[in-house]
Amino acid sequence: MTKTESAALVLEDGRVFRGTAYGALGETLGEAVFCTAMTGYQETLTDPSYHRQIVVATAPQIGNTGWNGEDDESGKIWVAGYVVRDPARRASNWRATTTLPEEMRRQNVVGIAGVDTRALVRHLRSRGSMKAGIFSGPALADADQLISRVTGQPSMLGADLAEEVSTDEIYTIEAGGAVGGKGTADHRFTVVAVDLGIKTNTPRMFAERGMRVHVVPSNTTLDQIKELRPDGVFLSNGPGDPATQDGAVALTQGVLSEGLPLFGICFGNQILGRALGRDTYKMKFGHRGINIPVVEHRTGRISITAQNHGFALEGERGEQFDTPFGKAEISHVCANDGTVEGVQLVAGRAFSVQYHPEAAAGPHDAAYLFDRFAGLMEGA
Repeated sequence: MTKTESAALVLEDGRVFRGTAYGALGETLGEAVFCTAMTGYQETLTDPSYHRQIVVATAPQIGNTGWNGEDDESGKIWVAGYVVRDPARRASNWRATTTLPEEMRRQNVVGIAGVDTRALVRHLRSRGSMKAGIFSGPALADADQLISRVTGQPSMLGADLAEEVSTDEIYTIEAGGAVGGKGTADHRFTVVAVDLGIKTNTPRMFAERGMRVHVVPSNTTLDQIKELRPDGVFLSNGPGDPATQDGAVALTQGVLSEGLPLFGICFGNQILGRALGRDTYKMKFGHRGINIPVVEHRTGRISITAQNHGFALEGERGEQFDTPFGKAEISHVCANDGTVEGVQLVAGRAFSVQYHPEAAAGPHDAAYLFDRFAGLMEGA
């Protein structure tokens, strides 16, 4: 880009933030949300859970470490758009292969820079996440026309997005190895991971613990899972409204009926909760960052966690309730606001958490949950 191009971020309530084009020129629509992570923008941008969302970075300077070929959490950038305050003028890191704006242009991701992100985040915290659009170059028009484009897009409430980000076919990561590789660690267990928007680091965490992982599409049937003879089943993170996932809920109920150990994270937590009879709701502005404290009810243990979700399960800390699969309980809550962060069967056969224990780009407080799942399969 040889000259500075004007850009505008337009919110559905009529608020307009002006800035300069960052990444590709054009128009993009999505839900405006904010992420409080100070590091790891590459992992954030490539997280499938951000599909159809315009992410606002609260860290004031973005792009310092450029872009590399190792830290992607999927095969592409999934965010609908990116909003930053002070873009780095050049990348400075020995691992960088290109810059952030260059990669955004390569993947046609529209962004905006020079925005007063403090004012924007305060607005979203008070008004809630909302429909938005970024416009630059030929897509710019008068404010009324841009607001009309923004308000005309579908809402995140009721959005069925998991199938849009899921793998099209089964692939396998061997214990200790890479996709399709022979592996280097002793094979202990076989896990079927239902891809609702899985991140690259999740199968890697399983593989490091001696687990062969079959990653399967979101529409996989129970019979297809049983054909893979798993020791346990994993429900991944993912985007959209969990209330739309009746198929995944029915699959989860089938897995529980079979007595297979089950572990879920983020979207998978909401799916397990629904399978156990709980409802979900849309949060005002959600949890997105890598610095969110969670309390485990039984032990009082506090973990600083990575999170990315705009929906949550209904429930209270320590609440127990009956299900067709035995008694269940709310196992974890957010220390900031009491939001449900985990659910489990009291007998121990299934558990899930709302946060990301694979934690790319950190922190790693909750990595022990992968070991807990291994212990559950070992006991089974």
